[in-house]
Amino acid sequence: MEPNTIISIFLGIGLAASVGFRIFLPLFALSLAAYFGVWELNESWQWIGSLTALITFGVATVVEIFAYFIPWVDNVLDGLALPLAGIAGTAVMVSTITNLDPVVTWSLAIIAGGGTATAIKGANATGRLTSSATTGGLANPIVSTLETGTAVVVSTASILVPPIAAILVIIILLVIFSIYRKLRPKR
Repeated sequence: MEPNTIISIFLGIGLAASVGFRIFLPLFALSLAAYFGVWELNESWQWIGSLTALITFGVATVVEIFAYFIPWVDNVLDGLALPLAGIAGTAVMVSTITNLDPVVTWSLAIIAGGGTATAIKGANATGRLTSSATTGGLANPIVSTLETGTAVVVSTASILVPPIAAILVIIILLVIFSIYRKLRPKR
């Protein structure tokens, strides 16, 4: 496997993890990077770097970020975003992987991209539901700010230094797993 292929896999995993926090922000970041020639996309996915895609993902990102600051609307969005996270995580992963057989590319995209995005989005949705139930939604804007900030950091790291993003993803998944273990009922 070529070094560029490994780096493109790290990029895809990092962006897929970011999708778990915000669906459109990583797509916007990838579109921006492709538009300015920072990253070369998979041949079939070059449209993500078009001006139309950049504007569309930019508007969707702004709308999504602000919508998550409205208590209870954010819970509805999480319900809708859970299946979309898997799709978007798969899409960002498949669009970034280069020089691999399509079967390997799609397998990695579905498992690593879609799986990572869905796992993180599911954990976030549960956390937001807990925040809504325990604070009446008052803490939800704080949760939204943390999620958006994490999505920005991981997306930026993914584009600028993909191996660091892969390490951040591992740390995020370990934190989610440790929280789950603490909250899981004891037998």
